Amino acid sequence: MAVNSVILLGCGDVGPIHEPMSAYSTLAKPTLAGADIRFAQVERVYSERGALQVHSGGSHSRVRPHMASVFTDCGFDVVSLASNHAMDWGEDALLDTVALFRDKGMQVVGAGRNLEEARRPAIVERNGVRIAVLAYCSILQTGYAAGHDQVGIAPLRAHTYYEPFDYQAGVPPRVVTVPYEEDLAGMVEDIAAARKSAHVVVLSLHWGIHFIPRMIADYQVAVARAAFAAGADLILGHHAHAPKAIGVHGGKVCFYSLSNFIMSSTAKTPAQAAVFMKRYGVSMDPDYPHLAYGADAKRSLIAKAVLSREGVKRVSFLQVLIDRQLRPEVLRAGDPRFEDAVRFMEWVSEDFDHRFSVEGDEVVVTGPDTGRR
Repeated sequence: MAVNSVILLGCGDVGPIHEPMSAYSTLAKPTLAGADIRFAQVERVYSERGALQVHSGGSHSRVRPHMASVFTDCGFDVVSLASNHAMDWGEDALLDTVALFRDKGMQVVGAGRNLEEARRPAIVERNGVRIAVLAYCSILQTGYAAGHDQVGIAPLRAHTYYEPFDYQAGVPPRVVTVPYEEDLAGMVEDIAAARKSAHVVVLSLHWGIHFIPRMIADYQVAVARAAFAAGADLILGHHAHAPKAIGVHGGKVCFYSLSNFIMSSTAKTPAQAAVFMKRYGVSMDPDYPHLAYGADAKRSLIAKAVLSREGVKRVSFLQVLIDRQLRPEVLRAGDPRFEDAVRFMEWVSEDFDHRFSVEGDEVVVTGPDTGRR
């Protein structure tokens, strides 16, 4: 890689709960090794301490510290702990996780002992290029947000309103979501501050609507536009457990959901799968009992960006398919699965400005912002 040029690879959710850990990264390692900076979203806490919180998503969100080896195996440099599960086991478990990743030599963003620490960017310098990474979460239970003297997560919450659009009783309302003014202002302030000391600002957002295909909430578009206007150069989104739209806003690229990268979950019973289907309109893939987030959960992306002192030079993505052993496999052009994945991404992105073009094994993202979304 030339001086003043850096390759960033951004991955989605990581947090398998089934061992052995060493097997998960085997197929993706060669691709990850080609990057100068590797980013991932942390979906669990790694600790022996803490108490399960009332609002938590379940006991699976805490795993034993040695299971964080999957992040080392992949060579990640920066990780975000800004997730909806990061405070499921309280303050001690979160702080143990922060310390664990730092001891492994990774920079941690999105969580900390207080709001100032949670909002602090990671600064990475490679080949003369200085990159700032910030992280926030929109999917927070009560008490999970960091405060001035409170351990927690960097918040970017949203209000939800229900607006009738028809005079007939019983017609479903339009759902309107709006970011919290104070959280949005904090993010904008952080981006502007990072912009002063970095050549490139990358924003990680744990946000949106999980499981339901294609659906993007109003607040996500508003946040993306505000972030780019404030000086962010690239958005890496996750949480949905399936790939979602890629949108180009004012010439800058937002990955609304990179999907799972290395994840596993408890298997659903037939009754649980039926409830899931009714609630989200998504069926399970019987070949993936321990990736129980819906049939599209095995689809994934790795965001790739070439960065320079002048900003983002090129954005693309690598198509990934998670195999039955829950290992992410980078697909190659000419493989029918690659072509299917491109069609899927065109489908989920069709409401957003974008242009995809296949160059080698990458799908390059370009496109003018014509004001649709």
